Amino acid sequence: MNYYDFVMNIAHNLYIHVPFCMSKCNYCAFYSFACKNPDWQKYADDICKELKFWSEKIGKVKVPTIFFGGGTPSLMPVDVFECIMNCINQNFLVDESCEITLESNPGTLDNEKLSGFIANGVNRLSVGVQSLKDDELKFLGRKHDAKTAINLLNIAKGMGLRVSGDFIYGLPNQNVKDVIDLCNDINKLELSHVSMYELTIEENTPFGKMNLNMPDNDTMAQMYDAIPEHLLLPRYEVSNYAKLGEECRHNLNVWNGDAYIGIGRGAAGRVYYDNVWYEQRGNGELFEKITNETRSIEKILTGMRTMRGVKLSDDVKNVINFDWINSHKDLVEIDGEYLHTCHNGLLILDDIISDLIK
Repeated sequence: MNYYDFVMNIAHNLYIHVPFCMSKCNYCAFYSFACKNPDWQKYADDICKELKFWSEKIGKVKVPTIFFGGGTPSLMPVDVFECIMNCINQNFLVDESCEITLESNPGTLDNEKLSGFIANGVNRLSVGVQSLKDDELKFLGRKHDAKTAINLLNIAKGMGLRVSGDFIYGLPNQNVKDVIDLCNDINKLELSHVSMYELTIEENTPFGKMNLNMPDNDTMAQMYDAIPEHLLLPRYEVSNYAKLGEECRHNLNVWNGDAYIGIGRGAAGRVYYDNVWYEQRGNGELFEKITNETRSIEKILTGMRTMRGVKLSDDVKNVINFDWINSHKDLVEIDGEYLHTCHNGLLILDDIISDLIK
């Protein structure tokens, strides 16, 4: 690849999927499966084959962020992680300031193993806490208790990692006070990043087969409103809260419409090649051109999730329904170069997205 070919390419973030878990949680519909003894060498070989494939396909592009998601990436042996990171560094131009995130579950990391991940590049840890009550953790199908989760958060912070905690609210029979109490308990943990996800009942999960007494829509809306009022972190995306500068750069890049490569079974991406955008999955399993219109709609779908909103570039303007926007200023608002969602719009974001598009 000559210099001209290189400069025609743009930076690509990397998402690497690790599908293995100790057990499936009752709510989980992600591509993951319980496996006590995964063939980690085969997994590493397959991941490296994909990494080399895309490096040869689109060039040795810059990589600003790497995100290991799952599944439970923290189950991975450190030497397997090291192998994958070496392959990334050999095939791509990893930024010196690259954000490297590892998703984890309490009970899968001790000091020694976490130190090994850090030595091989991890600088951000996302911990699946989900709840700070042991009875709720058991109901959700988690394999850890609250004490174990809090201990991991404290150890990670003590090692200098940027640390994020994931939590779930809207459980059966929960009320607004329960969510307020959860926020107050999270505040005591002094995290710089928190994700607050509403429990969604998916088909083909254990919860999907139960007749659960879920909070009604009004109660869910009140819970959602209570979070920013009581959590001591500003919201920067529909479900994410962080101190200024502590936002997840990987997710922000994806929501802003930047290029990313999905590596591993269950992962997909959006790559830029020869001045054309493509939807991508596997080693050519999926490599389809994205039309300009589809690309613009994607920017709206992801950008409107953030508090900043979607930039009103010419391509976005071509598909935006300005008549609808002007008649629904209680839901969406134009602020300079950006269109963003107002408070009322956040509550019904999925419903209004289709109205935003011509």
